[in-house]
Parts: sequence; C-alpha cells; structure tokens
Amino acid sequence: MLMEVLGSALLGLALSAAAVRRLESRLPSRRVVLVSGVLGALFGAYLTRFALGPGHSTLLATLIGAVLVSAVVLSLLLRPARGPRRRPHGAPFSLPSRG
Repeated sequence: MLMEVLGSALLGLALSAAAVRRLESRLPSRRVVLVSGVLGALFGAYLTRFALGPGHSTLLATLIGAVLVSAVVLSLLLRPARGPRRRPHGAPFSLPSRG
C-alpha cells in the first residue's frame, strides 16, 4: 500500500512537471499545477483500488489509474491557446437586412 501511494505521488509529480515544462503558457501557476497533479494521482490511485476491490488490486493497475486521473485533472487546468482568431462575418442564424 505504501508503494502505491509513493509511486502514484511520484508519477503525478512527474506528469505535472512535464506539463509545466511543455505547456507553461497555457497553465496557471506552477505551484497549482504541481499540487493538482499529485492530488489527482493520489485520488486516482484510491479510486482504482476501490473499484478493483480488496482481492484484485495490483500495483500496475493502481499506478495506471493514478496516471489517468492525474492527466484528466491537469487537462482541466489548460487554457485555450492564444493565437490569431477569426472574427465572425455575421451573427449566426441571422436574416439579411434589406436596408
């Protein structure tokens, strides 16, 4: 059980550090991302262990569940990319005026 907790926390930290390094401009502060990644991984490990039941949990399955939930939590922190945006030509579903 201790290996699952430590492993999932380290995997969450590594995943969030990679996200900060790769997508720094689209994420909030570094501290928020690191804490969210670790907490998401810990929750994912707990959720996976609970879903598998007491006799069927393995270390690998728990770590995979931790990484998946951590990735979902980190994806919720992403902001849209800033880039050139097109302005719409007209309001959608509007009728042309004759004036």
